[in-house]
Amino acid sequence: MKHKDAMQARPGETQAFDRTPCLLDRATHYCPGCHHGIAHRLVAEVIDELGLREKTILAASVGCSAFIYDYMDVDCIEAPHGRASAVACGVKRARPDRAVFAYQGDGDLAAIGTNEALHAANRGEAITVIFVNNTVYGMTGGQMAPTTLLGQKTTTTPRGRSFDNEGAPLRMAELMGLLDGVSFSARCALNTVKNIMTAKKAVRAAFEVQVNLNGYGFVELLSGCPTNWHMDAPTANEHIGKAMIPAFPLGTFKDARTARKSAA
Repeated sequence: MKHKDAMQARPGETQAFDRTPCLLDRATHYCPGCHHGIAHRLVAEVIDELGLREKTILAASVGCSAFIYDYMDVDCIEAPHGRASAVACGVKRARPDRAVFAYQGDGDLAAIGTNEALHAANRGEAITVIFVNNTVYGMTGGQMAPTTLLGQKTTTTPRGRSFDNEGAPLRMAELMGLLDGVSFSARCALNTVKNIMTAKKAVRAAFEVQVNLNGYGFVELLSGCPTNWHMDAPTANEHIGKAMIPAFPLGTFKDARTARKSAA
């Protein structure tokens, strides 16, 4: 089914918006209230708006985030668990003319893939990394992740995460912003329309620093996981605002585009 035909409104219906061409016409498999679909759309819209679809290559990780290749009409390569940033680096070095991005969850990037993620950023590899942080291992049963909040109960922290036992959650956007090789680092949230609009601007900036400055761009997206949080979707959205954002402040922590304008 062609894109234009797929999204035509039926008689009596009002069509609020069209599907951006980079998104495939498929029903989502994600749990109700999951924000991966919103993240996919933001990335797809930016790719289309920048005219990058025919030259984009995605390195998909392991976990719920892996299924992005089922929904996005770009060339994809599946990476072993935690290695999406490393695979993206290899692809970019082999095809420097391509726009390359990795799409990773908190367990994938901040736990098993910490080494690859940090060193890719520190080297200033010309890739874009979209980091979906829902503070829990989603696909494998709700275990504690590096970003699990203090006091948060998971299958491996049934009494809640303790600083004495497990330490504090990692703040990856701030950490990335400290590295000399990083051109852009920001944290956004997907719980409100306003925050989603801000998130899209950050995703666009992360691609722009790759395309225009040959730099590394990183965007952390605070996302909901109602199933493993044992909440309904509205409560999960509220949880992001009340619990996650205070622990993971929103903002831009580094922007080489601004630095370049200031120097000019």
